[in-house]
Amino acid sequence: MTFDIVTIFPAMVEAALAVGVVGRAIERGLLEVGIHDLRDFTTDRHRSVDDVPYGGGPGMVMKPEPIFKALDAIEARRARRPVVLLTSPQGTRFRQRDAERLGSHEHLVLLCGRYEGVDERVRSRIDEEVSIGDYVLSGGELPALVILDAIARFVPGVVGDDQSVAEDSFSRGLLDFPHYTRPAMVGDLRVPDVLLSGNHQEIRKWRKQESLERTLERRPDLLENAALDDEEREILKKIRGGSHGRN
Repeated sequence: MTFDIVTIFPAMVEAALAVGVVGRAIERGLLEVGIHDLRDFTTDRHRSVDDVPYGGGPGMVMKPEPIFKALDAIEARRARRPVVLLTSPQGTRFRQRDAERLGSHEHLVLLCGRYEGVDERVRSRIDEEVSIGDYVLSGGELPALVILDAIARFVPGVVGDDQSVAEDSFSRGLLDFPHYTRPAMVGDLRVPDVLLSGNHQEIRKWRKQESLERTLERRPDLLENAALDDEEREILKKIRGGSHGRN
C-alpha cells in the first residue's frame, strides 16, 4: 500500500515513521510512504505556504496553489488518481471501521493542515476530511500519523499476528479485555485465577465478560452497534441484571 504525506514539517513525520510497526513495514516493502515538503511547491523566494484571510480576521490560511501543485506532482509520479484525505477538526470522526475501509485502497494522500486551515478551494481536490477527535492541535502531522498507523494495521503482514488485529479494541464495537503477563504476583497484585487455570473455555468466557463490562463502564455508546454473538448477548444481559461474578 502507498501513502503520500504533504506537510511543512517533513522531519517531524520522518522521525515518527522510522520506528515501530510502521517503520518495519516500510523497511520490508509492505508500505511505501512518500513525504513531501509543501514548501518545495512554492514559487516565491520566501517559500510561502500561507497568507492573510480575505475579509480579515486572526491567523493565516494555507494557500491553494502549493497544495494543488503537490497533488499534481504526486499523481504524475504514481500515475494514478489517489484518495486524498485532509486532516481537519471540521472533518468526520475517524473510527476503526474507517481505518479498515481505507485500507482497501492502493494509494492514499494525507494533507496536513496548519494555521486557520486551508483555502476552501482546496476541498475541490479532497475526497474525505478527517478528524481524530473533538479538539484542536497545532497542525495535521500528528493526526496524519495516527490515521496512517491505524490503516497500516489492516495491510496484510504489517502486524505479525492477524488475529491480534481482528481482536483489537473497536474491531467489533467493544473495548479490549484486560491483559496480564509474568510474573503472576507483583506485591499483593495477582493475575486472575482463571488465566492461570489452563481452562481455555473459561478463559474465553472471562475475556468476553471483561470486555463487555469494560465497554459498559467506559463506552456504553459502543454497545448500540456492537456485533455481539449469542453468548455475549447473554453475558451482557446478566451483567446489566447484576448477576455476574469475577474470578
